[in-house]
Amino acid sequence: MVSRKPRAEAGRLDKVISEARRSQELRETTYREKALNMFPRICARCGREFSGKKLRELTVHHKDHNHENNPPDGSNWELLCIYCHDMEHQRYLEEDVLHEGNESSSTYKPFACLESLLKDRK
Repeated sequence: MVSRKPRAEAGRLDKVISEARRSQELRETTYREKALNMFPRICARCGREFSGKKLRELTVHHKDHNHENNPPDGSNWELLCIYCHDMEHQRYLEEDVLHEGNESSSTYKPFACLESLLKDRK
């Protein structure tokens, strides 16, 4: 006999995921529309202008990378074309990788005795 529990749980999970996606799309639509009304329809990085069907290539970038931070004055947004937006996020990821693990400082000091060596030469 096959249990119906996994199917019911899967249905609930699908419903939760669907609602989360709908909520995110609604939130994105809301701040996107606000940003398009507030700012010129120009990419803040490359300066390309967008209108008509090409307007869908203009995206809202969150400067602090927090998509939940949507102040009504738009201070956390900038309009970027899809290419510049991808480049911005790639730069952000690379910056994280570079700074990852750099919390501990090295104890090696290559020029520690340089001053005493220079004093001996005088």
